[in-house]
Amino acid sequence: MIQRGLIVSCQALENEPLHSSFIMGRMALAAKQGGAKGIRANSIKDIQEIKKNVDLPIIGIIKRDYEDAEVYITATMKEIDELVSEGVEVIALDATSSARPKNEHLDNFYKAIRNKYPNQVLMADCSTISEALHAAELGFDYIGTTLVGYTNQSKNSKIEENDFKIIREILNKVNRPVIAEGNIDTPEKAKRVLELGCYAVVVGGAITRPQQITERFSSKVSELKDRN
Repeated sequence: MIQRGLIVSCQALENEPLHSSFIMGRMALAAKQGGAKGIRANSIKDIQEIKKNVDLPIIGIIKRDYEDAEVYITATMKEIDELVSEGVEVIALDATSSARPKNEHLDNFYKAIRNKYPNQVLMADCSTISEALHAAELGFDYIGTTLVGYTNQSKNSKIEENDFKIIREILNKVNRPVIAEGNIDTPEKAKRVLELGCYAVVVGGAITRPQQITERFSSKVSELKDRN
């Protein structure tokens, strides 16, 4: 259902104005009415509320901080258990080389998930080409570019540079469906990554975070003030 379609990330963290499961449910409904084919959502409460409003496939995550780790997106089996119990179609998890809780290696974590939940569809949130290749070798069902530019090892990378060079290289080297995500903030960029061969595209803040959208308009307006 999500193939060559738009997935809208409906998330708001505790420090954001729209932090509310009720609001995320209505946001998901608005996304569906606008043509979204899937929803990416964070936390069991938000997922439950979203399910009340739409019947779209959900990529579920749980963001939880751990003192001994850089990884915070579905970082341990605790989060996996919660998401499986909720019955989300796809579970996304950090598949980067960043430090994991209790210094667990991604390979061991992946094997443990597959042993416990062999039929669960899994998406790898990656930040570099090498991480995407490794995730594909492990056997993740979907490879995502979610964390490009957000990790120490990718902080100098921009997903859209050189006509999405990172995405094109991943597409050429992996044998898994690639879901484009991360700073895809215009309709033209979303269209382009699908043209390149991505299975689907996820757009978040450009649709669902009004403070970010407002900042983009405000910065342009400020440029006129500065000239005066």
